[in-house]
Amino acid sequence: MTLPQETRIRSFDGGELGAYLAIPPSGRGPGLVVLQEIFGVNANMRAVCDWFAARGLVALCPDLFWRMEPGLELDPQRDFERALALLSRLDENQAVEDAAAAMEFLRTHGACTGRVGAAGYCLGGRLAFLLAARHRPDAAVGYYGVALERSLDEANRIACPLMLHIAGLDKYCPPHAREQIVAALPDAAIHIYPNSDHAFARKGGMHYDAAAAELADLRTIEFFLRTLMLQRHSLEAIWAEHIRHEFSTRSTEDTLATMVEDAYVNHIPTLTGGVGKAQLGEFYSKHFIPKMPPDTTLTPLSRTVGEDQIVDEMIFGFTHTIEMDWMLPGVAPTGRRVEVPLVAIVQLRGDKLAHEHIYWDQASVLVQLGLLDPAHLPVAGVESARKAEDPNYASSAAMRSGSFGTTVD
Repeated sequence: MTLPQETRIRSFDGGELGAYLAIPPSGRGPGLVVLQEIFGVNANMRAVCDWFAARGLVALCPDLFWRMEPGLELDPQRDFERALALLSRLDENQAVEDAAAAMEFLRTHGACTGRVGAAGYCLGGRLAFLLAARHRPDAAVGYYGVALERSLDEANRIACPLMLHIAGLDKYCPPHAREQIVAALPDAAIHIYPNSDHAFARKGGMHYDAAAAELADLRTIEFFLRTLMLQRHSLEAIWAEHIRHEFSTRSTEDTLATMVEDAYVNHIPTLTGGVGKAQLGEFYSKHFIPKMPPDTTLTPLSRTVGEDQIVDEMIFGFTHTIEMDWMLPGVAPTGRRVEVPLVAIVQLRGDKLAHEHIYWDQASVLVQLGLLDPAHLPVAGVESARKAEDPNYASSAAMRSGSFGTTVD
C-alpha cells in the first residue's frame, strides 16, 4: 500500500503551503509534482497521487490556492462556479513558482531519487507546461491543459521530455488551438482522444471516459518509466511493436523479430500456438496472421506493467467471415460479430518477448456464434464484454435467482 501524509512546503517567497504526499510501497522512487485542477487538493487529486505512488513514484500535490483559501476542497459538480471564481483570482505566475518550490522540496526529500517530473490536469495541465518551460523538471505531462495556445511563445524554452493528452471534444482546446499546439511542439508526445471531452480522466466526472483514461494513464506511466525511472527497455513499446506486426503489417518475419529464440505462445482455451521460432513461424504464417478477420479490433481495458511482465486486458472483436484456425479450428465462418474479453500475460527477456499466455472466454465466443445455447448453462454471450467494459452493467438474473435452468447429468 502507499504511504500518504500531509506535509508543508516552504515557498520561494518565505510562505508555507500544504501538500498531499504519497510515498510508494518500496519507500523510495523518483518524484512527481501532481498539479491540481481548479477544485483544489480534493479526494480526486489525492487518489491520483496514490495511483502514481502505487507505481513507484513519490507523488506530491501542492495546494496552489493556499494564498486565497488554504486547504480548500471543492466538488466539481456542486462548486463549479466557485472554482471558476478562484481561478480568476489566481496569480498564475506565482502558482508556477509554488509548483517549482514543490519540485525542489521533492528533489531533497529522503524518499526521492532526485529525479522529479510533473503531471497536471486542466489548470494543472497548463501549469505543467509552464513549469517545464521555466524550471526544468526532468519530464512533464499535461492532461487537457487549458489555454496552452496562449503561451506557445515559451515552447522553445522547454528542454525536458513533454507529453500532452488532448481531448478531441474539449471546448477549452478547440481544433484551431490544438493545431497551434501540435505545430509549436514537434518534439512533444501529443496524444489526441477524438471522442473524449475535457476532464475525461477524472473518475466520477460527467465526461469520464474509462477507455481513454486507461490509455492516457498507461502512456503516462510508461513515459515516466523511461524519463524518471530510466528503465532501459520500454516493455510497452516492445509489446506494441509485436502487436503491430501481428495485426497491422501482418508480417511473420517482423513478428518473430520481437521474440527470443526459444519463445512460446500458448492460447489456453484452444491449445494453439507454438514453442520456439520454428513452430511459431509455422503458426504465425499459416494459422494466425492470415486467419485474422479484416475488421478485427483490440480495445484496451487495463494494463499492468512489472519489471519484466505485462498483463494486458482488452476486448477482442471481429466478424467471423473466415475460418480462424487459432481460435475456432474447424469451424466454418458464420458471418456473426463477436466481442469477448481477452487477457494476455506477456513475459519479456531483455528487449524481446519470451512468452505469451492468452486467455479468453471460449463459451462466450461460441454463444455469440450460435454454436452454444446459453439457456440452460451458466454462460453469457456479448454480455461478458459489456460487463468487462462497465462494472455497473447488470449482473446475471440467473445468479440472483440461483438457477440457470435444468442440469445435464
